[in-house]
Amino acid sequence: MNFKIPSKKEIRYAWAAGEPVVTTAIIVACVAVWLVEIIARYLMPPVFAAIVNWGMVAPVLMVQRPWTWLTSMFLHAPSVLHILFNMLALWSVGPMLERMLGHWRFLAFYLISGFGGAAGLMVWARLTGDWGTAAYGASGALFGLFAAMLVVFRRVGADIRSMLVWMAVNFAMPFVMGGIAWQAHVGGFVTGGVLAALLTAAVPGTRGRSLTWRMGVFGGAVVVVLVAVVLLCAPSRLL
Repeated sequence: MNFKIPSKKEIRYAWAAGEPVVTTAIIVACVAVWLVEIIARYLMPPVFAAIVNWGMVAPVLMVQRPWTWLTSMFLHAPSVLHILFNMLALWSVGPMLERMLGHWRFLAFYLISGFGGAAGLMVWARLTGDWGTAAYGASGALFGLFAAMLVVFRRVGADIRSMLVWMAVNFAMPFVMGGIAWQAHVGGFVTGGVLAALLTAAVPGTRGRSLTWRMGVFGGAVVVVLVAVVLLCAPSRLL
């Protein structure tokens, strides 16, 4: 089987046709970073350690290293199962949501949900005093997409029982498997659910407003709230 890199013209056509270009790009980026991790792990261990240490998100370092809110979404554990499960999950819901929202709005929704996952880690660290946790992976962003699907399906009156069962299984996984940052799952899910509800609800003053306007206003507001939550939960010595 020959793998052909699409040309700029083909990418522009796919973009205009509403194909899941952003979903595909995220998957390609995550897999590419994962391959770099694998190569570095075996050939250049110090480089691998640096990638993980400077890319993962940790509550104790979240204020000093704000870029980790973003970079942690594209890092995955060396295990094939971690990257495989997350990318399959992204492909199962990403294309549909990307067609609903549009390319750039979908990307914004994905990233904001991931930021919510990071905030979830910070909130849990504040509540428990466990500042030694750290995480990486696309799970927080993915759970935000799952929440969006639930909101959309609920709005249109679709049967969501099968999705609820699937979500319950995913939420239960951290309790039977170690090393899963369930706090990021919850943070991403809540963030994605709230943002999806705001985008689809008849909020006073938004009648006739475009989806782009809604995403800009509500998405921006959610980001501000997430930043405020992180700053409020961070240890005073870090501010």
